[in-house]
Amino acid sequence: MKYRLYVDEVGNPDLKSSENEEHRFLCLTGVAFELDYTAKTLYPELENIKKKFFNSHPDEPIILHRKELLYKKPPFSILKDTQVLSDFNRVLLDRLSNWDYTVFAVLIDKKEHDERYSTWKYDPYHYCQEILIERFRLFLDIKGSKGDIMVESRGGKEDMRLKISFRRIMENGTHNISSDDLKSHFTSAELKVKPKTANISGLQIADLIAHPSRRWIFKNVIEMNDGKLTFEDEIISILEKDKFFRYRGKIYGYGVKKLP
Repeated sequence: MKYRLYVDEVGNPDLKSSENEEHRFLCLTGVAFELDYTAKTLYPELENIKKKFFNSHPDEPIILHRKELLYKKPPFSILKDTQVLSDFNRVLLDRLSNWDYTVFAVLIDKKEHDERYSTWKYDPYHYCQEILIERFRLFLDIKGSKGDIMVESRGGKEDMRLKISFRRIMENGTHNISSDDLKSHFTSAELKVKPKTANISGLQIADLIAHPSRRWIFKNVIEMNDGKLTFEDEIISILEKDKFFRYRGKIYGYGVKKLP
C-alpha cells in the first residue's frame, strides 16, 4: 500500500506580515489517502457528486474550491437554491464521514515565533512542512507503508520555493528524524506539484478541510472561539470523531500541532 499526503495551506508564510492579525497564522493541512482507494473509491464518488449537482463533464471537469462554493460563484451558482444547497451539504458531509482518510494539521503563530526567537528566524512554511512530514512519517511507520506528498501549484517561483524546501528536508533530515529514515519511508525526495486544472481529488478534499482544521486549532488550542456555529463546525465534528491522526489516543501533538 502507498499513501499520498495532499496538502493545502491557509494563510501566507511571510514572517513580515505577522503583526497583521489577518495574516498572523499559517496553517498546513495534509489529508492522507491510500492511492488505490483514491482511484477506486474517492475519485469516482467525488466525480459523481460534481456531475449530479454541477453537471460536471470529463472534458471540462468542475473543480471543487471552498471559497467559490462558499460564495456560490459560477459554476456553483445553483447552490443559491436553498434546497440544492441543503442536499449538497448533506451528501458532502456523508462522504466526508465515510471516506477513508487521515488528517494532519500544523499551525504556526508567526507573531509569537518572531517575538520568541530574536535571531533564529526559521522560515514559517519550512518549519510547518518539517513538522507535517514528521507526523506523516509516523503514520507511514504505523501502517508499514510508504508514501509521498503533493501540493497544488501556486505558480513558478512559489512552486520552486516549496520544492526546494521539501528537498532540503529530505536531504538533511529534520531536527528529530534523519535523512536516511525519511528516505526509507518516502517513495520520492521530490515534492509533487499539480495545477488546479488537473482535477486531483485529494487536493480538492484538502481544500475543503483546511479551514475547518485551522478552526479546530483556533477553538481547542489557542482558545480563539468566536462563539459561532457554521457549516465548518459540522466538518470539524467529523474530523474530531475519527479523521484526525491519533497516536496513543491523542490528537494534539500528533494529528494537530501548534507552533512554536
